[in-house]
Order: sequence, then C-alpha cells, then structure tokens
Amino acid sequence: MKIDEIDAPGRAPFLEEDYRRKVAGDVRSLFLPGTSIEVVHEVGPGISFQHVLFDFDGTLSLIREGWPAVMVSMMTEEILATGTKESPEDISRRCYEFVMRLNGKQTVYQMIELAGEIRKRGGDPQDPLVYKEKYHSRLMEKIGDRREALRSGTSRPEEHLVAGALGMLAAIKDMGLPMYLASGTDQKYVAEEAALLGLTLFFGDRVYGAIDDYKKFSKQMVIERILRENKVEGSALLGFGDGYVEIQNIKSAGGVAVAVASDEAGRSGRTDAWKRDRLIGVGADIVIPDFREGGALLAYFFRTR
Repeated sequence: MKIDEIDAPGRAPFLEEDYRRKVAGDVRSLFLPGTSIEVVHEVGPGISFQHVLFDFDGTLSLIREGWPAVMVSMMTEEILATGTKESPEDISRRCYEFVMRLNGKQTVYQMIELAGEIRKRGGDPQDPLVYKEKYHSRLMEKIGDRREALRSGTSRPEEHLVAGALGMLAAIKDMGLPMYLASGTDQKYVAEEAALLGLTLFFGDRVYGAIDDYKKFSKQMVIERILRENKVEGSALLGFGDGYVEIQNIKSAGGVAVAVASDEAGRSGRTDAWKRDRLIGVGADIVIPDFREGGALLAYFFRTR
C-alpha cells in the first residue's frame, strides 16, 4: 500500500484532532503481578488480534530523542524576529507548551501553530512547510552522528531503540501477525530510519509517514485502510504508541491501545509520568515503560482464560 493510496476514494480530507481528555478523574488500575505492566482497562481473554500497529518515534525509535529542544529553539528565533518585546524565555516557554500539546500529530501542525504565533505579533509568516524544512535541517544536524553511526555499523540498533523493542517485534512476527508503522514524521525519514534500525525485517513496506499534503495522510487513514482491506473489525487491531493521536485513533476504531510511556532520554525503565497521564486521558488500555516485559504482555493478551 503506497502513501498516496492511503486515502479512500471520494473521502473528505481528514484533519487530526487536538488533544481532548476523555477520561477524567482518578483512574483505578492494577499491575500484572511482578511486572511494570499497568492494566487500566482489562483486556480479553480470547481476543483474536490479527493486525498490530506501531508508532515510530518514542515508541520504537530513539534516534530523534531530544527533538523538542531543537524545534523550540528554531521557533523561538522565528517569533523573536517579529520584533516582539517579550523575553526569549517567555517565548520559549510558549513554544514548548504548544509543541508538546500537539505532540503526536504530524510535524506540520506544530508549524501551523508557529505561523499563527508569528501572525499574532504582526509578522508575515512563511508557509508552514518552510518552517518544517528548517526544523528538519536543524534536527539532522543534531542527530546526524547517530544516523551515521548506525549506517557505518559503529552503533548497534539496540542503542537507539526503546528497550526490548527488537525482542517484542520478533515475538509478534513469530506469531504470524502483520505489523504496520504509522508516524507523524515525514515518510522519507521514517523509511530511512526504520531501515537503519533493522526494522524493515518486521514491517516490510508497511511503513507510513507524513507527506507535504498533510490533509491526505493521517494515522486514522492507515488504520481504516488496514481494517477495510483485510475485512476485519476494529477489535482485531492491537496498537502501541507514545502519542495521543495513535492511542485515540486505535480506540476510536475499536482496538486495544498500549501506551508506551517511555523515558526516552534516561532509558531508565521507569514510566514517564507526563506521557502516562496524557495517554490514559485518551483511553489507553495498558501502560508500559518499554518492551522489556514484552513476553509477559503478549502472554496476557493471548491467554485463553
């Protein structure tokens, strides 16, 4: 399935929703005995999962760890160029707020917000795609060494993956379940970085990322296409992600959603509290810090009684 074939014929353009908390108040949960696997909503037993969807950055890949600082720095400079009297610190805080609020959507949505902030201050913003390209150029400078180390073999994929990811993917592959990558990062970068991490073995050509015409791509479209082409109900879908968009889309389709609340910078194995709260807020069924206990998680999902 090609990127330009994701959209269904005659379908109206789809715009990704902003974050809206759907689960309010205290959430009662339990942990699978002896694990850090948090069960927010009981799943199964006996669900017949047939397709598995993964987000990319932060869920599997750590190549782009640290990206928010790069994006916020670029945006702060662009807003300050309007001549605003606000301090760099205040602008940076404002940018960080909306960058993280929109985290999980396609990158261009953050750039649309940037253009709006520039316009509010009397500036004449460039096309959001121009800002997206500026951001990508800066990010490539930051992560270029990581990509080159993987390309040359001086760095192993495991060093740039969420812990336990390869073992989890291998176990799902051995079960014969097709897996899909769906990312808000641009398609060309997702495909390149998935290959650098050795993930093509698991996903083949089922790797989907954003395109410049952002109204013609979304994770929801990928999910709908999977279900439609395979003639299965949403309950056949198991999904993993660290962003609200994929969790929300998986749940809306009727699937089971696992929040990967990964500590990207520290790789501590502890759950990131901000991600956990945010993803439970849009309906995540399970919360895990990484895939180190993937065997226990799969045993839970595929138990018969």
